[in-house]
Amino acid sequence: MTANRHLTLGLICHVKPSFRALMIAFYLASSNLWQLSAVAYPLDAYEKTGIGRLEYMQRVEKDLIKDTKQPSGALLPTEEVDIRLVDRPDMELPPNDGIFRRQVEGLLGSYANRYAVSVLDISDPDKPRYTEVNGDVARNPGSVGKLVVALGLYQALADLYPDDLTARWNVLHDTRIIADEFIISDSHTVRMWDRENAKLIRRPLKIGDSGSMLEYLDWMISPSANAAAATLTKHGMLLTHFGKDYPVDEATGKDYFTTSARSALTEQLATFIQTPLTRNGLDLNKLRQGSFFTHTGKRKVQGTSSYATSRELMKFMLKMEQGKLVDEFSSREMKRLMYVTERRIRYASAPALSDSAVYFKSGSLFQCAPEPDFVCRKYQGNVQNFMNSVAIIESPAHGRKLHYIVTLMSNVLRRNSAVDHQSFATRLHRLIEAYHKPRIAPATDAQAEQPSHPPSLPTQVQ
Repeated sequence: MTANRHLTLGLICHVKPSFRALMIAFYLASSNLWQLSAVAYPLDAYEKTGIGRLEYMQRVEKDLIKDTKQPSGALLPTEEVDIRLVDRPDMELPPNDGIFRRQVEGLLGSYANRYAVSVLDISDPDKPRYTEVNGDVARNPGSVGKLVVALGLYQALADLYPDDLTARWNVLHDTRIIADEFIISDSHTVRMWDRENAKLIRRPLKIGDSGSMLEYLDWMISPSANAAAATLTKHGMLLTHFGKDYPVDEATGKDYFTTSARSALTEQLATFIQTPLTRNGLDLNKLRQGSFFTHTGKRKVQGTSSYATSRELMKFMLKMEQGKLVDEFSSREMKRLMYVTERRIRYASAPALSDSAVYFKSGSLFQCAPEPDFVCRKYQGNVQNFMNSVAIIESPAHGRKLHYIVTLMSNVLRRNSAVDHQSFATRLHRLIEAYHKPRIAPATDAQAEQPSHPPSLPTQVQ
């Protein structure tokens, strides 16, 4: 998740008055920045999905509204945003390539021990390459765990309507969800399209805000709204409990959470967001989202801890690309939710990826403590400074010569982790480009005579 506002405020309350004043000033000055995030789903999907902000963005691209246009990699039509390894359902992670590993570790420099990285290069699917650095180190996944909430919803829909995709889509498209106290509290803004006044509204969700399940999914994955994630977790529990009687009216839903035993609610939460992981061949000891994303949700339903390893996140992403997260329909829709089609942030903001299709989710959590000559800044915690990114890169978007997946978790203290992830994205992209240069560029006769071998690249890219 983006920086946890409540954790930071709690920290502020326990520091010395002089340092507290400095931290509060920083907090107030930067709180609006915490609401920035990338936005996903193909731009032409408005009529199908009903996600309002897509219509706004279409108008921007057509010069009907003045706003920042998207890079070329963000303009794929819906039919071209697809899962790419359906014909390779048996592909598993190859053995860790030692040369590739040393190169990736070199990109991390002296901070390699503070990273957990997995990279799967499937540009040539007949010869996939895989490497990892600290791939089995478990850390809090932050907002990357919201992908597990999405998986839970698609698994529940498939269980109820295994042979009826129309019924599944109708639940996603037609169910109206109204925000209630479960959203408390969250500062992330979401984007709502006021079509009548041709105005895009950016603000946090409020109690009473209504949207379809698809819109809430978009708000959860795109601007990473904790309020949307908590609301969907609540409705996922209702969906798995009431089955085909879902959606239920507001009073029935409230009664369920009020009268059910706490142990029953905890069990239902696990059924919704943990059981689907094991059912889809993932290791719950290496990837788990254990709780709600808001204070109120955690108070109402007791959960467990959350953690992930880069290797298990890689397996998650590979299964999605194969159409094996629930089924092809579910995997495809999850990938479309991850397609970055507005402001690119963190790993996805690397200029080297501007012409690439990027399917992305990230999360961060930083914490500061008093320290001489140290100023607490966003994404630069000195106690913890978690930044997590998962991404599928298809480059260029129109043509796809490079295709790779990266899962990246870091905890490098006192450094801007958002910038570090952006820099690593550029370096890794150049490494993979160099490796595939003989295949993706027209070769001269002299080049054709040279044996193919992994390139040697410097650890710094200017």
